[in-house]
Amino acid sequence: MSIEWSKYVPGNFYDELIDGDIKPRPTAKKLVEYLQSLSTEELKRRKQLAEATIQEMGVSFTVYSDEGNIDRAWPFDIIPRTISSCQWAKTEAGLKQRLTALNMFINDLYNDQQVIKDGIIPEAIIKESSNFRPECVGMTPPYGVWANICGTDLVRDQDGEFYVLEDNLRVPSGVSYMIENREITKRVLPELFENDSILPVDGYPAALFDMLKSLSPRKLKQPEIVVLTPGIFNSAYFEHSFLAQQMGAELVEGNDLVVLEDDCVYMKTISGLERVDVIYRRIDDAFLDPEVFRKDSMLGVPGLMRAWKAGNVALANAPGAGVADDKVVYAYVPDIIRYYLNEEPLLPNVETYLCDDPEQRAYVLDNLDKLVVKPANESGGYGMLVGPHSTKKDQAKFAELIKANPRNYIAQPTLSLSTAPALVGSGVPEPRHLDLRPFILQAKETYVTTGGLTRVAMKKGSLVVNSSQGGGSKDTWIVEEECL
Repeated sequence: MSIEWSKYVPGNFYDELIDGDIKPRPTAKKLVEYLQSLSTEELKRRKQLAEATIQEMGVSFTVYSDEGNIDRAWPFDIIPRTISSCQWAKTEAGLKQRLTALNMFINDLYNDQQVIKDGIIPEAIIKESSNFRPECVGMTPPYGVWANICGTDLVRDQDGEFYVLEDNLRVPSGVSYMIENREITKRVLPELFENDSILPVDGYPAALFDMLKSLSPRKLKQPEIVVLTPGIFNSAYFEHSFLAQQMGAELVEGNDLVVLEDDCVYMKTISGLERVDVIYRRIDDAFLDPEVFRKDSMLGVPGLMRAWKAGNVALANAPGAGVADDKVVYAYVPDIIRYYLNEEPLLPNVETYLCDDPEQRAYVLDNLDKLVVKPANESGGYGMLVGPHSTKKDQAKFAELIKANPRNYIAQPTLSLSTAPALVGSGVPEPRHLDLRPFILQAKETYVTTGGLTRVAMKKGSLVVNSSQGGGSKDTWIVEEECL
């Protein structure tokens, strides 16, 4: 037997591969036909091949639990998601626009604060932001760019259009899985890569290296670039080591680096100290420098902020970039784009209610069973209330949390997140909700990945796609088309 697509029922959601008439979308036609040519037994074999490949390649992530840290194989679905190159060109332009404006906004906040003086965003929102760093006031990083690496989460609603769900501007992760997803898919479905219609994704490490190199305070042919990791117990350690290896950069921990009296950063090597020019840091602000932030941090480097402020080392992302990562600030991004660029946003936000506003808060409290409530500065899917899937007890708890600290919460409608077929359990494709995290690099120039990391809610009906919450992933194909 083979896949019976006539029995595939996406419901009232926009499906990435199959339209409302249960026919493949143009970008998915070859893929759907090919999958239908495979028997159920062959599909099962391909799925097992993917699992074996993941084990062989050592692709893993860490889940934190009460029982301790659990290292798990990367959860992967073999049916790719397809997007047309024409639609992606528009999405890419929207991402570039968004990140240009956000970096102008961050630089303004740490300098003139004209955006506040002109009444675009209330001063209280910035003052009360847990990610605004007074220690960074007066600084301007190279090219005025604070968030050099961003992972922006996109979702598709019933209309099939992309919406921005959130911006991840602190220490965004997941790009290594985007690259590895493609490698796994090439092994599992090699026949589909025989033509050039699927755009490649493997240029990211080189683009990342070039961007980091451009930040070097010393204009050397080969500046010293390092990736600063919290260590092997971090959930994204696989990615830290992967990117360091791909770029040919050193992977270091805090105790591998030292700041001397000349306010320069040096790496300890068997040949002695070597000066470091650029640090791609995968450590949160709070742990970066115990002289300035958390005094008990064993992960950071004492004096690192001194070296950065003296202009002797570049940090990507710059400390303080997370001020624009705040989900309350997110609600103002369309106005921020209009203010700095005098342009209309190319990518819309999801409608957002600010609980700090009495009228909007009253609406949220009256509709907790219908809305998704998020804390302003959490990540990874933690601390959320998904109204339609919650209990009365959950709703009562969140009502108290909102009343106690309204500034810390936003709410959004429960989106009809798009779906795509996933091979689950029985091996029969079933629709599962998903999102997309493209990665944007910015310095002198801006680079956007071809597609991004597609995350899948592997549980039936679930809207939570984070791997830490039981989600999985699949390859993302930007399929070349002739645009009108």
